[in-house]
Amino acid sequence: MEVFSNTILFVKDIHKSRFFYETVLGMRVINDYGTIIFFENHLVIHSADSIIKTVFKRRKLSALRSQGHSNVLLYFETNRLEEFYIQIADRVKIIHGIEVQAWGQKVFRFFDPDRHMVEFGEPFRIEALKS
Repeated sequence: MEVFSNTILFVKDIHKSRFFYETVLGMRVINDYGTIIFFENHLVIHSADSIIKTVFKRRKLSALRSQGHSNVLLYFETNRLEEFYIQIADRVKIIHGIEVQAWGQKVFRFFDPDRHMVEFGEPFRIEALKS
């Protein structure tokens, strides 16, 4: 049986990204292998330069350019949305502040250091969409 294990983001600067996810977002690191870091919630960051060498067997493949292109969204939920927004708003590049979405959930979105999109929302049940 196949099992989904992790979401892996390629990042330009592994140290800057670790600081962001660990310090700004409060995620806990469970393993750090230098070029790849595992967080407890199945998010993994991997040095783009290192993984490109491994996968494509090349020294460089434009690895040092920004990795995110507004085409990946990491979604988190929190019971303290407003408090968390105030806590990090001046530490991240906000896409938009807290807004109520068409489906009734409050969320806000911002970019990580590589311009991957991050969304925080109040807890929401998918079943609510079916009613």
